[in-house]
Formats: sequence, structure tokens, C-alpha cells
Amino acid sequence: MLFLCEKWYICNMARKNKQFIFENIEVVDAGAQGKTIAKAPDGCVIFLSNAVPGDIVDIKTGKKRKAYFEGTAIKFHKYSEKRTQPVCQHFEFCGGCKWQDMAYEYQLAYKEKEVINNLKRIGHLDLPEPTPILGCEKQYFYRNKMEFSFSNSRWLTLEEINSTEEINNRNACGFHIAGMWDKILDIEKCHLQEDPSNQIRNFVKEFAIQNEIEFFNPREQSGLLRTIMIRISSTGEIMVVIQFLQESKEKREALLNALIQEFPQITSLQYVINPKGNDTLYDQNIILFSGRDHIFEEMEGLKFKIGAKSFYQTNSAQAYELYKITRDFANLTGNEIVFDFYTGTGTIAQFVAKNAKKVIGVESVPEAIADAKENAKLNNIDNVEFFAGDMKDVFNDHFIKTHGQPDVIITDPPRDGMHKNVVEKLLKISPKRIVYVSCNSATQARDLSLMKEQYNIIKTQAVDMFPQTHHVENVVLLELKIK
Repeated sequence: MLFLCEKWYICNMARKNKQFIFENIEVVDAGAQGKTIAKAPDGCVIFLSNAVPGDIVDIKTGKKRKAYFEGTAIKFHKYSEKRTQPVCQHFEFCGGCKWQDMAYEYQLAYKEKEVINNLKRIGHLDLPEPTPILGCEKQYFYRNKMEFSFSNSRWLTLEEINSTEEINNRNACGFHIAGMWDKILDIEKCHLQEDPSNQIRNFVKEFAIQNEIEFFNPREQSGLLRTIMIRISSTGEIMVVIQFLQESKEKREALLNALIQEFPQITSLQYVINPKGNDTLYDQNIILFSGRDHIFEEMEGLKFKIGAKSFYQTNSAQAYELYKITRDFANLTGNEIVFDFYTGTGTIAQFVAKNAKKVIGVESVPEAIADAKENAKLNNIDNVEFFAGDMKDVFNDHFIKTHGQPDVIITDPPRDGMHKNVVEKLLKISPKRIVYVSCNSATQARDLSLMKEQYNIIKTQAVDMFPQTHHVENVVLLELKIK
């Protein structure tokens, strides 16, 4: 047992030296960004990235922040009962699925706990009994879209670095190592997207190596192969988009033709010539090489045309569950005017349209609105309208006068939440119901706190869209208070 003065000494030595080792510490909780939480003997909080709640470990501290340490578990005295064996061979080094070593039932429990804690702690909100979190039926191979990077500077393990053997092949196709923008972890098998995703990626990599097609060097901005994006829709259609740094027609056509020959089931094969310093495709010209320039997603009889730049929820099956909850919370009778904010490609708007009088969707990305209009036409939905513009600018008195007073507003903003001007306008027009869908319960809690004087929270339900990660969606139903 440490006395108070000893605790003070340990914590201050850690602060002074920036590193310290704490022994036999229990990991007590899960925190933000997939980290877990332990406490030093004096109560100092330590965030860990390689432990599970219930582990008893020795911890070496790293960075010292103002109110906490960042640390690493360097010895395990006892493994938590919440642990499970990761299925992925890359788990130790890949930062994509940080909770793969935690049994799924506990992943769900900690996600739900985080949502409720954020709503209460940040928003100071009075909550009803939450509907239990909705887990995902498929805990692996659930993503419909993956993006991988090529590099001629493969990340090396410590064993490889210390080895006396010469490493001739540094080519890689995989994911960026966290904190190392120029290093790529070579991925043999990813458990996030169903086959033939892994076969396509590995074929492109091996073909490029065998045919001396240069992999990208991010520091020198040289090479040829930059990235590959693979979409596999719920209807089984496949889109592949390969990004090249520069045009090399002979090598490019050789690779693309070989890919089509090996995988004739590819629906859409496209490419990009991108000499820019960054890999983003949204300002690039996407060129069709084979097939059509889109694939289709389908949900409850609705078809959604997906292009290379289109946004669509990356977990198709769970998106359907999320949208059903959203529609249920909206409780539409067929007589309501519905505004759908941050509508994206209009998926939610079209999903609820059959239960509404009229749905108005607003989104800041013009390309997404173009997709929304095209999809509505494809689905023969004539009671939806879509408008492009910044929400805080579009959502004004003239807009409301033109399109009518909304009875229900559905809002699904980005991680930053809603702009304060949008919240102010919401409060001014006071729709009867607001359904707030969020991928960040912290900013959701902030926004809801601004509305709690006028609205009661009737329902709240978390939805797990991304098993093996800390990410979670949350849906909240607000109803206008009776004065």
C-alpha cells in the first residue's frame, strides 16, 4: 500500500521524466478512440492501446498530456475474461480493428455505455430507458467499400529490422501505419470485406511486381501504382478503381486487361491518373475502362446507383437496420412534410418517402445531390426534392416558406455535428419531431443540450455499424414539449 506522499512522488516523477513503469495495474474501462483505461496508484488516468478491460498489466507510460498519460502494456499478469483470440494475422500491427481481441458482447456493452455517458456527461440530458444496442449479424466481412494504398516502402517489423538478411522486396499494398504517413502495412488477408476483395488486391500486387510496375513512393512522389478501391454491393456487383500517379499506357492497359481476364465478374473497372500530392479522388476525372461506371445497391426494393465518388453507408446490411429504426422513430402517417438534413445521396429520404406526404433533402455536396435526384428518378419516387448547399445557408425562412413547415426533421450530420445556426433555426421553426442520427455521440450530446429546453428525448438507440472497432451510431427521437 502506498502512502499519499509516495503516490505524489510517483506521479510527479512520471511527469518530470515523461516515462514511468507502473506494475500490476488493472485495466478498468474502455474509453474514446478505442483506447482502454487504467489508473496509476495516485489516480492518474492512463490510456492504453493494447489491453482489454479486466487485464492486469505492467504499464510503461509514453506521452504525458495535461490530464492523463498515454501508455503501453508491457507485461500481462492476468488476461481478462473479456478477451477473445483475434482472427486477423495483421491485428498486432494494423490499427483498423482495435477491438478484435475483445469478445463481441463486450464490444457492444462498451459502445452503448459510451453513448449513454456522452449524452449524460456532455449534454446533461434526462434520458429514458435506452433501447438496447443493435448488434451486427456479420461481425466480419461486412464492409462494401475498402481502399488500399501501394508503396515501395513497406513497413518493417522489429524482427525484420534486426535481421541480418537483406530485404529486397519492399513493395506493399495495404493500410497506412498509424502516425507514419509514408509507411504501408502489407496486407495478405483483410477480414473486413468479403471475397473476391482479397484475391483482387493480391492479384494486382503480384502482377505489378512480376511485370515491374513501380509502386508509389510518397516521399519522392514517384512510381506508378497509388491506390485501389474495391466496392462490393449487396447485390453482388463489383467496382474496382485503380489510381495511377501518371500515365503509362502500356503498363496500365496490361494491368487492367489482366485484371478483367482474371476476374470477369467485375462489373465496373475504372482508373484515375492523379499526379497530385494527395490521394483524394473527389476532384479527379474517373475514367471507365470496362463495364459500366456504376454499380447498384438495393434496399427494400429501392435501387441506389453508386459511382466511384458516391457516398453510401459502408455496411449495407446494417444500414438497412439503421434506416428502419430511423423510420420507426419518425412515426410517419403519410401526411407529414419531412426535411432530411445532410441527406447525402438521399438514401434515408427515399427510404421514408412512401410514408410521408413530401420529403425535402438538403446536402452540401453537389455530386451527392445529383446522385440523389437520379436515384429518385430510378425508383419512380415523385414526392422527394433535393437541394445542394451549406445547411446553415440553405435552411432559412425563404426555404421554409417555399417548401412548407416541416412536421418531422431527420438529421444525420457528419462527425462535427450540426452548425449552431442550424440548431437555432430548428428551435425557431419547432417541428413536432426530430430524429437525430449520429456517428459521434459527443457532438450529438452537445447539439441535444441546446434543444433540451424545447424538446423531450423520447427514445434513444445505439446501432453497431462497425464491429471490431470503437465506432458506433446512435439514433435519438425528440418530441416538442407541450406548452
